[in-house]
Amino acid sequence: MALSPVFVGFIAWEWLSSRRLTVGRYRWQDSAANVVLALMHQGSDMLALLLLMPFFIWLYQFHLFTIELNVYSVALAFLLQDFLYYWFHRASHHIRWLWASHVTHHSSRLMNFSTAFRQSLTYPISGMWLFWTPLILLGFTPALVFAVVALNLAFQFFVHTQAVKKLGVLEWVFNTPSHHRVHHACNPVYINKNFAGVLIIWDRLFGSFVAEQDNEPCRYGITDDFYSENPLQITFYEWRHMLNEIKACRSWRQLVTILFGEPVHYGTNDTKLD
Repeated sequence: MALSPVFVGFIAWEWLSSRRLTVGRYRWQDSAANVVLALMHQGSDMLALLLLMPFFIWLYQFHLFTIELNVYSVALAFLLQDFLYYWFHRASHHIRWLWASHVTHHSSRLMNFSTAFRQSLTYPISGMWLFWTPLILLGFTPALVFAVVALNLAFQFFVHTQAVKKLGVLEWVFNTPSHHRVHHACNPVYINKNFAGVLIIWDRLFGSFVAEQDNEPCRYGITDDFYSENPLQITFYEWRHMLNEIKACRSWRQLVTILFGEPVHYGTNDTKLD
């Protein structure tokens, strides 16, 4: 929230600089939906933090190590949180319960700085916060853990753009706009790749890295034939499908598959934007 003026400034610059392009990178309806989704997400996150902080403080009493607050412990916390974010992000593309929240972020067929705002208010329900509990058990205070989470997510705003091309040697270590364009693309060669938060090294280490290719322009959105500018439809798109399937399921095994299996695809995103 404190960085909002910076984010708005970058959005204004990108919008102004892209107006001369034949294919627009912004639609005001899409950007407005993104802003509403961001506000809804921030509200649910603040409420969840208020409700969950007593649990995190209780959990901290079981920490394995006493870690003093200094520049080295902050750097280590940032590195470990980025590692855990990679696995949360990867799981969010392969476990439907997590994808039900994360699909909101991927549902736009545009790629610009405002796309970073396109977040779901249901992340606390799907359990994103569970991925940070190992840091608390290690001995990092809850305040520090959520500070580095906020820094990680703030960094990720800046990789949601088509205005920045490849960045040379930085591409080997950091998540960049080029790497993240791949992540948002629904081309078959790009699907479920580049899960990095700040450091791309995790994708390189664990086999999920693909470089952006000049001969394969990124096509954004999800593989389903879905596009909406209604924040509620965007938020509950996958949850609604899951609920309908749960109503029709006939066994516990089928229920587990519906909730925790691979995400289901309903069609192809061939619908063109006006």
